[in-house]
Amino acid sequence: MESDKEKTEKPTNKKVAFVNVVEEDNATGKVKEVYEDIKKTLGIDFVPNMYKAMANNPVYLDIAWKKVQAIMTKQGKLDSKTKNIIALTVSIMSGCDYCIGVYNDTVKHAGLDDEALTELYSVIDVYSGLNKLNVAWQVKPDEKPWYGCAG
Repeated sequence: MESDKEKTEKPTNKKVAFVNVVEEDNATGKVKEVYEDIKKTLGIDFVPNMYKAMANNPVYLDIAWKKVQAIMTKQGKLDSKTKNIIALTVSIMSGCDYCIGVYNDTVKHAGLDDEALTELYSVIDVYSGLNKLNVAWQVKPDEKPWYGCAG
Protein backbone atom coordinates (compact mmCIF):
# COMPACT_ATOMS: atom_id res chain seq x y z
CA MET A 1 0.00 0.00 0.00
CA GLU A 2 1.33 3.47 -0.95
CA SER A 3 1.90 6.06 1.69
CA ASP A 4 0.56 9.61 1.27
CA LYS A 5 4.15 10.76 0.66
CA GLU A 6 4.63 8.26 -2.17
CA LYS A 7 1.37 9.36 -3.79
CA THR A 8 2.36 13.03 -3.88
CA GLU A 9 5.91 12.39 -5.18
CA LYS A 10 4.85 10.53 -8.30
CA PRO A 11 5.03 12.71 -11.40
CA THR A 12 1.79 13.42 -13.18
CA ASN A 13 1.62 13.50 -16.95
CA LYS A 14 -1.46 15.67 -17.13
CA LYS A 15 -2.21 16.54 -20.73
CA VAL A 16 -3.12 20.23 -21.03
CA ALA A 17 -4.07 20.29 -24.71
CA PHE A 18 -4.99 17.96 -27.55
CA VAL A 19 -1.54 18.62 -29.01
CA ASN A 20 1.75 18.30 -27.21
CA VAL A 21 2.84 21.59 -25.71
CA VAL A 22 6.27 23.20 -25.51
CA GLU A 23 7.07 23.45 -21.82
CA GLU A 24 9.16 26.36 -20.63
CA ASP A 25 12.13 24.10 -19.85
CA ASN A 26 12.18 22.93 -23.47
CA ALA A 27 11.72 26.34 -25.09
CA THR A 28 14.54 27.67 -27.21
CA GLY A 29 15.10 30.52 -29.65
CA LYS A 30 12.03 32.52 -30.63
CA VAL A 31 9.72 30.45 -28.41
CA LYS A 32 11.84 31.14 -25.33
CA GLU A 33 11.96 34.85 -26.25
CA VAL A 34 8.17 35.06 -26.63
CA TYR A 35 7.62 33.10 -23.41
CA GLU A 36 9.76 35.60 -21.48
CA ASP A 37 7.87 38.50 -23.03
CA ILE A 38 4.51 36.93 -22.15
CA LYS A 39 5.51 36.51 -18.51
CA LYS A 40 6.96 40.02 -18.28
CA THR A 41 4.03 41.72 -20.04
CA LEU A 42 1.34 39.85 -18.11
CA GLY A 43 3.22 40.05 -14.80
CA ILE A 44 3.04 36.30 -14.19
CA ASP A 45 5.64 33.65 -13.43
CA PHE A 46 4.41 30.99 -15.87
CA VAL A 47 3.43 30.62 -19.51
CA PRO A 48 -0.30 29.97 -20.03
CA ASN A 49 -1.16 26.64 -21.63
CA MET A 50 -2.70 28.35 -24.66
CA TYR A 51 0.67 29.81 -25.63
CA LYS A 52 2.50 26.56 -24.90
CA ALA A 53 0.19 24.84 -27.41
CA MET A 54 0.79 27.58 -29.99
CA ALA A 55 4.55 27.13 -29.60
CA ASN A 56 4.47 24.07 -31.85
CA ASN A 57 4.58 26.72 -34.58
CA PRO A 58 6.99 29.43 -33.36
CA VAL A 59 6.03 31.85 -36.15
CA TYR A 60 2.35 31.55 -35.25
CA LEU A 61 3.11 31.96 -31.53
CA ASP A 62 5.03 35.16 -32.26
CA ILE A 63 2.30 36.58 -34.52
CA ALA A 64 -0.52 35.64 -32.12
CA TRP A 65 1.30 37.18 -29.14
CA LYS A 66 1.99 40.40 -31.09
CA LYS A 67 -1.70 40.56 -32.05
CA VAL A 68 -2.76 40.12 -28.41
CA GLN A 69 -0.31 42.80 -27.33
CA ALA A 70 -1.45 45.23 -30.03
CA ILE A 71 -5.09 44.99 -28.97
CA MET A 72 -5.25 43.95 -25.32
CA THR A 73 -2.21 45.53 -23.68
CA LYS A 74 -2.20 48.93 -25.41
CA GLN A 75 -4.41 51.70 -24.08
CA GLY A 76 -6.93 52.90 -26.64
CA LYS A 77 -10.46 54.27 -26.58
CA LEU A 78 -11.57 51.16 -24.66
CA ASP A 79 -10.09 50.63 -21.21
CA SER A 80 -8.68 47.26 -20.10
CA LYS A 81 -11.78 46.34 -18.08
CA THR A 82 -14.04 46.89 -21.10
CA LYS A 83 -11.74 44.85 -23.36
CA ASN A 84 -11.73 42.02 -20.82
CA ILE A 85 -15.54 42.09 -20.50
CA ILE A 86 -15.73 41.82 -24.30
CA ALA A 87 -13.20 38.95 -24.21
CA LEU A 88 -15.33 37.16 -21.60
CA THR A 89 -18.48 37.70 -23.66
CA VAL A 90 -16.88 36.35 -26.83
CA SER A 91 -15.46 33.41 -24.86
CA ILE A 92 -18.91 32.57 -23.52
CA MET A 93 -20.49 32.86 -26.97
CA SER A 94 -17.71 30.69 -28.44
CA GLY A 95 -18.05 28.10 -25.66
CA CYS A 96 -14.35 28.17 -24.77
CA ASP A 97 -14.07 26.80 -21.21
CA TYR A 98 -10.39 27.75 -21.00
CA CYS A 99 -11.04 31.38 -21.98
CA ILE A 100 -14.20 31.64 -19.86
CA GLY A 101 -12.18 30.61 -16.82
CA VAL A 102 -9.36 33.05 -17.58
CA TYR A 103 -11.66 36.02 -18.26
CA ASN A 104 -14.07 35.32 -15.39
CA ASP A 105 -11.05 35.58 -13.09
CA THR A 106 -9.74 38.61 -14.99
CA VAL A 107 -12.93 40.68 -14.72
CA LYS A 108 -13.36 39.71 -11.06
CA HIS A 109 -9.81 40.87 -10.46
CA ALA A 110 -10.75 44.13 -12.25
CA GLY A 111 -13.60 44.72 -9.82
CA LEU A 112 -16.71 43.00 -11.18
CA ASP A 113 -18.56 41.28 -8.35
CA ASP A 114 -21.06 38.43 -8.61
CA GLU A 115 -23.94 40.86 -9.15
CA ALA A 116 -22.14 42.53 -12.06
CA LEU A 117 -21.19 39.16 -13.58
CA THR A 118 -24.79 37.97 -13.32
CA GLU A 119 -25.92 41.17 -15.06
CA LEU A 120 -23.37 40.54 -17.83
CA TYR A 121 -24.49 36.92 -18.21
CA SER A 122 -28.11 38.12 -18.35
CA VAL A 123 -27.32 40.56 -21.17
CA ILE A 124 -25.56 37.74 -23.04
CA ASP A 125 -28.61 35.53 -22.50
CA VAL A 126 -31.09 38.15 -23.74
CA TYR A 127 -29.10 39.13 -26.81
CA SER A 128 -28.06 35.66 -27.86
CA GLY A 129 -31.77 34.79 -27.88
CA LEU A 130 -32.82 37.97 -29.68
CA ASN A 131 -30.05 37.53 -32.23
CA LYS A 132 -31.14 33.97 -32.95
CA LEU A 133 -34.75 35.07 -33.40
CA ASN A 134 -33.75 37.85 -35.79
CA VAL A 135 -31.55 35.44 -37.76
CA ALA A 136 -34.41 32.93 -37.97
CA TRP A 137 -36.91 35.60 -38.98
CA GLN A 138 -34.40 37.22 -41.35
CA VAL A 139 -35.41 40.65 -40.02
CA LYS A 140 -34.32 43.50 -42.31
CA PRO A 141 -32.70 46.68 -40.93
CA ASP A 142 -35.04 49.48 -39.83
CA GLU A 143 -35.49 52.49 -42.09
CA LYS A 144 -34.77 54.86 -39.20
CA PRO A 145 -31.94 54.53 -36.68
CA TRP A 146 -32.54 53.65 -33.06
CA TYR A 147 -30.01 53.19 -30.32
CA GLY A 148 -30.50 49.78 -28.74
CA CYS A 149 -32.73 48.51 -25.98
CA ALA A 150 -30.88 50.10 -23.06
CA GLY A 151 -32.48 53.47 -23.76
